[in-house]
Amino acid sequence: MTMGRNWRGLALIATSADGYIAREDGDIRWLTDAPAEMRHVPGHTSPHPPPDFHDFYGSVDHMVIGRGTYEKVLTFDSWPYKEKRVVVLSTTLGEGQDSNVTVARDVQGAVEILDERKARRVYVDGGKVIQTFLRHRLLDELTISVAPVLIGAGLPLFGRLDDDVRLIHLGSSSGDTGMVTSHYAVAENLA
Repeated sequence: MTMGRNWRGLALIATSADGYIAREDGDIRWLTDAPAEMRHVPGHTSPHPPPDFHDFYGSVDHMVIGRGTYEKVLTFDSWPYKEKRVVVLSTTLGEGQDSNVTVARDVQGAVEILDERKARRVYVDGGKVIQTFLRHRLLDELTISVAPVLIGAGLPLFGRLDDDVRLIHLGSSSGDTGMVTSHYAVAENLA
């Protein structure tokens, strides 16, 4: 599915230290409402630090998200992706139901939309979508921020893969909040 693809698939996501992106009910307060009184070592960066969210987000022209991520975003005060072209992978969401998004029924449909729109840099977000893009070799870079908390159960970032996915470490950083971020290239997709 990667032949002739002119865009890069990029993921930037946070997990708990035990690998969950949300609780089973979708709650992410463990990430957004971390206690301020926790003491961590001072933050530091490697010689090649990962992109911060604002630089990363400013570099992408399209997004692909799943229905779960889409529904979570709908709970925000306003639509946060006004300047991006957003594709939602969903078998249940009605096409044309929301003018902010284009619906694709499967990954092949999403690829066709991205190719047709001449996408260049695609932000892939949501656990299942990241897993799907990895399985189809459509993810080129992965930036993972690990929060210093164990939540014990929830929605995992990664699931079953048909084969190992080798990653090349590009850089890391840690913040004063104890969050550790690592940036990887997917080795199989390097040209």
